[in-house]
Amino acid sequence: MAQFQKKIQRLGVFSSGGDAPGMNAAIRSIVRTAISHQIEVTAIIGGYPGMLEKNFQPLNLRSMANIIQRGGTVLKTGRSMEFHKPEYRKIAAENLKSAQIDAVVCIGGDGSFRGAHALWLEHQIPITGVPGTIDNDIFGTDNTIGFDTAVNTALQAIDKIRDTAASHDRLFIVEVMGRNSGLIASHVGLAGGAEIIFTPDVPITVDQAIDKIKAGQARGKMSSILITAEGQKPGRAYDLAEQIRKKAGLEAKVCILGHQQRGGSPTAFDRVLASRLGSVAVELLLQGQCDIMVGSQGEQIITVPLETAISKGKSTPRDYLSLANILAN
Repeated sequence: MAQFQKKIQRLGVFSSGGDAPGMNAAIRSIVRTAISHQIEVTAIIGGYPGMLEKNFQPLNLRSMANIIQRGGTVLKTGRSMEFHKPEYRKIAAENLKSAQIDAVVCIGGDGSFRGAHALWLEHQIPITGVPGTIDNDIFGTDNTIGFDTAVNTALQAIDKIRDTAASHDRLFIVEVMGRNSGLIASHVGLAGGAEIIFTPDVPITVDQAIDKIKAGQARGKMSSILITAEGQKPGRAYDLAEQIRKKAGLEAKVCILGHQQRGGSPTAFDRVLASRLGSVAVELLLQGQCDIMVGSQGEQIITVPLETAISKGKSTPRDYLSLANILAN
């Protein structure tokens, strides 16, 4: 956590990286909290690319009307490879200063926070972070905005797939998002009654999956649902299906849920979380605190230095996988 002395008269806000349901609720909270303190608010449209291109727009109370229930982000979002370079971060900082933006709130994930941390270290742009990513892979917070909605979206699909699996006595492999994180897979797998859950960081072999499937068949279980996180590239489920076919002669149907997990109206949990985190992110800047992420621990709102949040990962809860394995017998 860092301290600064400058009085804030104009606040910038942007969303960055992948969109997540609930980002709009956070934006609404940030804007209306700032305005309640007589602070002007400027939108940085499109994330870091918008910062580099001076894509700035003023926001007011009416700008935030009727957005809390909408998925995606009204500020748009994007990724910028240029922002990894110091010379481009310098341009971004100069653009913010020329627009008389005194401090910024960043809504995003790990990569977004790395850029935010660099803006403070290199150019003393006061900034706070609000964790918004469906992967829930940010260290230091129990929940990130969008995770609960993504899990429920995936679970609704899996419940419907299970109906078909049971009707046709079929094996299904359902792929959820999560390149380096198994949080969605573990939660959805446990809630959806999956027989096997494949995650990027907990090794489970195809042979183990086959043994579990055959053990179930021996007890008269004729349909099975396997959950896999996408891993390093979407389509991992097809690789698993092919390996199961070659090793055991079992045909598996594949369903890749993909980007539908990012969309849709946010759950009540995500709307409340986003509203609370967004407001605190503004209040901290008004207190002269920056270079921190606002997160949650149980029902409490907590703060974590951005440097800490980006220095560690969050692993798949093995107790979830163990319990799912027991309950699927």
